[in-house]
Amino acid sequence: MKRVIYALAALVALCCACSNEEEVLPQQREKLVSYLESSHAPALVEESEADKEARQPFYSLSGSTVYRYIETYYAPGRESRAEVTSSSKVTITFRAYEFTYSNITDSTFPFYSNDPLLEQAYLEAGLTPGAWSFEPLTLDMRGDILKGLRLALLGCRAGDEVEAYMTYNMAFGDRNFGTIPRESPIAWFFTVESVE
Repeated sequence: MKRVIYALAALVALCCACSNEEEVLPQQREKLVSYLESSHAPALVEESEADKEARQPFYSLSGSTVYRYIETYYAPGRESRAEVTSSSKVTITFRAYEFTYSNITDSTFPFYSNDPLLEQAYLEAGLTPGAWSFEPLTLDMRGDILKGLRLALLGCRAGDEVEAYMTYNMAFGDRNFGTIPRESPIAWFFTVESVE
């Protein structure tokens, strides 16, 4: 009898999780697209609609829920720079934010960063020295990387300045992560320092 009760409880939990995902993900996708196309500065269009000859800013979609804007996409010589592949080692400087569907400004404090420009602000905020490293981070694309960050990195090139916005399932999922509430969309702003 206990087995039947446990099985039913597991089934109910699974159904609730699926139902919640079916509700939350479409809402987050809709809000992300709305933000990118109307509130983001500059306003972006989907890559398939971009007039690249006119150098129109655009976002691309990786997977079904990672939205990426490469600010330096039209930079001279970009195509000759090393490209991030699934077997690359990539060094980045980044800022990671809980995303609230509004512009991230210099006064928005990330939940994690290695950007040396933030080191003084970090200390002034009273955060424990040494909790964050302000050295560039090298990632092995074959290693254990946040799924959304991996998708955002693929196809980038050395020197790219990138904004990546992702739904919760591409970030920390349906669990709390430090101070980040469960099912939170996340934004990563990063510079690709090098690609090997």
